[in-house]
Amino acid sequence: MAVSARGGAHLTLERLEKRYGAGPAAVASLSLEVEQGELLALLGPSGCGKTTTLRMVGGLIPASGGRVVVAGRDVTALPSWRRDMGIVFQNYALFPHMDVAANVAFGLQMRHLPKAEIAARVQRALAMVRLEHLQARRPRELSGGQQQRVALARALVIEPSILLLDEPLSNLDAKLREEMRTEIRDIQQRLGITTIFVTHDQVEALAMCDRIAVMRAGHLEQLGTPHDIYEHPRTPFVADFVGRTNRVEGVRDGEGLVAAGGLRLRANLPEGSKSEPAGKVVLMIRPHRIVLGGTEAGADWNSCDGVVRRVTYVGDVLQCEVEAGGVRLAVERHTQPGVAAPLDGEAVRLAWRVSDTLAFPAEPV
Repeated sequence: MAVSARGGAHLTLERLEKRYGAGPAAVASLSLEVEQGELLALLGPSGCGKTTTLRMVGGLIPASGGRVVVAGRDVTALPSWRRDMGIVFQNYALFPHMDVAANVAFGLQMRHLPKAEIAARVQRALAMVRLEHLQARRPRELSGGQQQRVALARALVIEPSILLLDEPLSNLDAKLREEMRTEIRDIQQRLGITTIFVTHDQVEALAMCDRIAVMRAGHLEQLGTPHDIYEHPRTPFVADFVGRTNRVEGVRDGEGLVAAGGLRLRANLPEGSKSEPAGKVVLMIRPHRIVLGGTEAGADWNSCDGVVRRVTYVGDVLQCEVEAGGVRLAVERHTQPGVAAPLDGEAVRLAWRVSDTLAFPAEPV
């Protein structure tokens, strides 16, 4: 499997659409480009259209409109087996009556390759996922992580130009998911294979992918690098869905201050905004950007007094709920040896940068 050089659009979706009956489109006029060798996440809640998009790309379901273009070639009307794509499903879809080697070899046998070449490629694929020693086992004799590796090897052994991953980690426990996302990323980078990764888990998307396409109700909400998506969300939905955040409703006055309960706060506009939001707004503030006991002050900071209402210990992080001016704020800080946690009912001072306070126009109900 040759490593491909990064650069240029390898996969292009042009106004891709999927409709079922007369209702709203499951995917509505979706356009984006995926670079050669890029790992792109389709991220969003259940029902947002991400798996439907992946299945249209892979030719598993027909598109209602638009085009799928691979390396300049329109493949929209081609069946899945002619699109040169490898697919890993959420449930792995292994053949229970076949051993590991036979499962991995299946796609090559369907392509009528010589037996010697099939055997060599199967061994290379199994070595890539570290399963050579288990090639004689049946799927029921494997752990969830091992089954996931078999499914990945089966998708990669045909040497596809594009790899499609449909929530492949969702059936694994938390620690194994962390290990497997690192392993998948390492393999993807080593091969330089263009990859689309469908997930509803924002941690997976942030940790694994070069870029993230956040989807909502069949539409593309925002496309960008993990840093851009997290640090510069363009909409309240993206700010709320990607990472933890405080959502505070308020009213912006003529001087640019936001009244939220008894608080008067300064806020920044999201990147790309062309005008000041007037009237009702929604503030988004990341809990870990709020300094508990902070004394910072000045034009670059918001600050207020509050009372601790709840403290939750989760190992490396303390999660506190603080009531300030009638507003409940989630605050997080790393635990430190010898530093006491605040107590319920304790009065505290909060401070956070104005740049960490984003004001979005309130969406109509």
